[in-house]
Amino acid sequence: MIYPVISTKNPIFLTGSKIPRNQERCSKLSSFQSRSIFRSFHHQNPGIKPKTQFLNPVIGTNLGEVSVRKGKKKKESLWQQGFQEMLGLCGLGYWVQGFRCFPWLALNFHMAYNLNLNPSTLQLVQNSGNLPMVAKPLFGILSDALYIGGAHRIPYICIGVLLQVLSWGQLALFPVAGQALPALMACVLLSNTGAAVTEVAKDALITEYGQKHRITGLQSYAFMALAAGGILGNLLGGYFLVKLPPRMMFLVFSVLLSIQLLVSLSASEECLGLARSLGPVPTGQSVSENIRKQLSDLMIAISEDSIFRPLTWIVASIAMVPILSGSIFCYQTQCLHLNPSVIGMSRVIGQLILLSLTVLYNHYWKQIPMRKLIGVVQILYASSLLLDLALVREINLSIGIPNEVFALCFSGLAETLAQFKILPFSVLLATLCPRGCEGSLTSFLASALCLSSIFSGFWGVGLAAMLGIRSNDYSNLPVGILIQFLAALLPLGWIHHVPMSQPVEKKRKKGMSKRNRKTRRIGRVVVGSVFAYRRERESDAQK
Repeated sequence: MIYPVISTKNPIFLTGSKIPRNQERCSKLSSFQSRSIFRSFHHQNPGIKPKTQFLNPVIGTNLGEVSVRKGKKKKESLWQQGFQEMLGLCGLGYWVQGFRCFPWLALNFHMAYNLNLNPSTLQLVQNSGNLPMVAKPLFGILSDALYIGGAHRIPYICIGVLLQVLSWGQLALFPVAGQALPALMACVLLSNTGAAVTEVAKDALITEYGQKHRITGLQSYAFMALAAGGILGNLLGGYFLVKLPPRMMFLVFSVLLSIQLLVSLSASEECLGLARSLGPVPTGQSVSENIRKQLSDLMIAISEDSIFRPLTWIVASIAMVPILSGSIFCYQTQCLHLNPSVIGMSRVIGQLILLSLTVLYNHYWKQIPMRKLIGVVQILYASSLLLDLALVREINLSIGIPNEVFALCFSGLAETLAQFKILPFSVLLATLCPRGCEGSLTSFLASALCLSSIFSGFWGVGLAAMLGIRSNDYSNLPVGILIQFLAALLPLGWIHHVPMSQPVEKKRKKGMSKRNRKTRRIGRVVVGSVFAYRRERESDAQK
């Protein structure tokens, strides 16, 4: 009786014409190793002629490699397509978000000149209009828990953009809405509610997409698009204010928002490679249970020291500095009589600086210890607040620099550094964000930052009222600026809450990969099968 060479379950030897699927797993076994095993077997069993042929594993390897390469090419093409759509959707969204300074510049001049609001009231309206931004955690939990049409990011972007179109369109088409302060506040609140929903969905989308495809630093590109929109918005805003009434600027921004709405409606989360749910809730639970679960996950994530400590520092560093933006704005326009184009161009220069700082951070400054970088930025921010003191005290005139040139170059520097300081913390929390909590955690960060800025604005309004800063009296404005400078230096006392460096994803060791372990295991099975067959033949010969 002639025995078969080896069991048909072995991935190397075959008794039929079909190649089993497991043969493709032997790609790591070279043809030299297979021939040496075959020769060793015949050397110890010279009288036995096998019925089947020993297959060269290179054939199976080539077939397997072809199928794997085809799959990889298909996956790469789908990923590239999704990445392009991601850049188009979020790039336009963040650019429009930065371009919001275009209608807001017109709104500030409208309230200062047409409605004749004093500086404290103007700043109070500005900060009160940002109250919907505080509700961002609620929008983040809803976007994580509640799916609309099988998606949970893009539908919320569309809803937020639609609310902004309604608010700015009403200010543009109905003049009565901009004349009465209550109606104006209602439109501002509706616009900021839509902006809050849109920003939450975009932040969660780039965080989820980055974790899904292991892409870090997408927040840097979001800041670049944001700065690019701010540059163009401030540049065009100063020119349009001289040529056109504010209503036309509101109308232009409404048209731009309509374009963003069309782009968002044409996008799909499936093309981005994100999970799709067929029901309202991905886990099959009720909406209330899922929202409760998301809230619990958010509290657990925030309670982690790696998240809680840096979050506490950035929020406190913003909240404790009293902002006197309304008083500075009114002083520049009423006392110095600066042209609107000068104020717009100063913000353009500020956004250009922000864009440059973001590019430098993305390419070079990531390697700098985070605590050292944030400490330097905080010192520069505190020092830039003193530039307003030089303008008020006319120190620039004593050294031969006109007010227009000084305001153009240095007026927006403090605001630029305050925005850039947020970027490293956004990247840090996006890296540490747990899966399924992208919308909740990023919205909580944005809400905490917005709440701290609102508190800073109210603190500035109280300080201005306490110092007696009014439209016809700016004598105590230098004292307020000095208080700002000292308050900005205080967070350096507990900068140890900021981590030393950004968390780095650990790379897998090549020798411990799953594929290598499987290949080594297959190699042991092949050799073991050959020697098991040899022992079987020896025992039969003895019988």
